[in-house]
Amino acid sequence: MKYLIFLALIINSLLASDNFNTKTDVAPVNNQLYIKECGSCHFPYQPGLLPSNAWNKMMTNLENHFNSDASLNEANLQTLTKYLNDNSAEKNMQYKRSNRIVSSLAKNQIPDSISTTPYMIKKHEDIRKNLITQNEVKGLFNCIACHKTADKGIYGERDINIPNFGRWKD
Repeated sequence: MKYLIFLALIINSLLASDNFNTKTDVAPVNNQLYIKECGSCHFPYQPGLLPSNAWNKMMTNLENHFNSDASLNEANLQTLTKYLNDNSAEKNMQYKRSNRIVSSLAKNQIPDSISTTPYMIKKHEDIRKNLITQNEVKGLFNCIACHKTADKGIYGERDINIPNFGRWKD
């Protein structure tokens, strides 16, 4: 009996260590300035969905942010850039999707957006184009249209409900 308890303690210790603790999905957004500034125009994407080099590229070109001027004052720009970098995909490798996004990128690849990462393209390749481009969705950039728990950083298949289609079953 004491051997079973000892074995259970060892297994529990291993599972709690960073090497065996891979969390699902991505860390949720926890910055109110980010939610206010970025979320006022679009879904406030989790920083763990892109590597820091992509966030830096985006933040240095806010005057032409997907055909909009999203310029910020210098203080907010610095604060949000730091938040995005501190929480970017490669800094959150314990989260499954952050890890897979980083792993999908070629060396020195800097994606222009989340939806252009190889991981995201592959995850959505089986979905008919008309379901993605319909008015209720508009494109892969509109995560919350289908991923009903995206605001919590949860993108699992059981939480997908595509407008005019229904629950997604892979």
